[in-house]
Amino acid sequence: MRILVIGSGGREHALVWKFMQSPGVEAVFAAPGNGGTSREGAVNVPVPVDDLDGLVALARKEKIDLVMPGPELPLTLGITDRMREAGIACFGPDSYGAKLEGSKAFAKEIMARAHVPTAHSAVFSDVKMAKNHVAKVGGPLVVKADGLAAGKGVIMAADSQEALQAIDDIMSARAFGSAGDLVVLEEWLVGEEASFLCLCDGERAVPLPSAQDHKRVFDNDEGPNTGGMGAYSPAPVLPDNMLEEMADLTVRPILRELAKDGHPFVGVLYAGLMMTADGPKVLEYNVRFGDPECQPMLMRLEGDLPRIMLDGIAGKLDPSSIGQSAKTALGVVMTAEGYPGAYTKGVPITGISEADALPGVKVFHGGTTIKEGALVSSGGRVLCVTALGDDIEGAQRAAYAGVEKIRMDGGFYRKDIGQKGINRLKGK
Repeated sequence: MRILVIGSGGREHALVWKFMQSPGVEAVFAAPGNGGTSREGAVNVPVPVDDLDGLVALARKEKIDLVMPGPELPLTLGITDRMREAGIACFGPDSYGAKLEGSKAFAKEIMARAHVPTAHSAVFSDVKMAKNHVAKVGGPLVVKADGLAAGKGVIMAADSQEALQAIDDIMSARAFGSAGDLVVLEEWLVGEEASFLCLCDGERAVPLPSAQDHKRVFDNDEGPNTGGMGAYSPAPVLPDNMLEEMADLTVRPILRELAKDGHPFVGVLYAGLMMTADGPKVLEYNVRFGDPECQPMLMRLEGDLPRIMLDGIAGKLDPSSIGQSAKTALGVVMTAEGYPGAYTKGVPITGISEADALPGVKVFHGGTTIKEGALVSSGGRVLCVTALGDDIEGAQRAAYAGVEKIRMDGGFYRKDIGQKGINRLKGK
């Protein structure tokens, strides 16, 4: 089997790593890939994720049997539609289904039709009307750019003034470009977040164990939102005995609605949840693996992932083919100095081999490249040091031991990844 992974982050490195373990895989290509994917033996090809023509041409040239889009952009642009037209299997939704992530307003509409619990919200295309709504309801509010904003288009506004400023930033100053054509103003939910992912074949949804991401840049969930500073799986706030119930509540109703619309959802459907005092509520949907959740989840996944995905595309997903290690996995993201703002590139990185040599540790590359034979940083989230342990504390110790082996001038990471889960298990 010949596989093409689209993307260049830590999620894509993890997918390449997992695919390489399949006995039926002959070759893996990454477009454009990174320093980590090439180290796994993948062939990096410099085709951007938004060059659909180039990606289809690459898949044809290399006789690709399975395409796995990592990030959301190619999915929302229609890469699955294009690959299907070319007769190439692609594990992801069509562009209609991808609007669940590409448009928060669309997702809210589908959730309302499917009776999925979510925060109360209102959508506006006019700055004045949005501000009038803030004046009417007050704060705190969550202000969201409707479109794709690399995980940074959600602003937690603690009061009305912050909400008004967020509206100006998104709609007037165009901080996220055309993603701010519409703004979603949403009630501020209180609770603990969890990531819930299912593999879907258009009709069936097979739950994967829960995970918990850490979005804020600083310890204790302080500072601005990021693409994700670390994750662990499973999350005690969403135990295994709740997964089928959660799929019935938040994923399967969405599959039914999309099927009614003539667009059966195939791929990964990810519900970002807030576990509130009134029960779980969906914050948002993603239509692909999360990053960094993918890294610990794939370290725990047992099964032939390429075969599982091909079965999903064929509408024959078999839950018995998907297993999980009983161990816990935890990943710590190491970022470049300045992230999530302007950050430094080209910083040399050493110590990865020493970290990888530790028991249970695997370093996934997010923003790296090879320059003159040396590994250097090329992005904001540079590495995700991931480890398996018998429990959260064991995985946490192993991951941070790996972090300590790595040298990257100005590098930054949170020191408390997994602490919420540890505290919950201790009843704190």
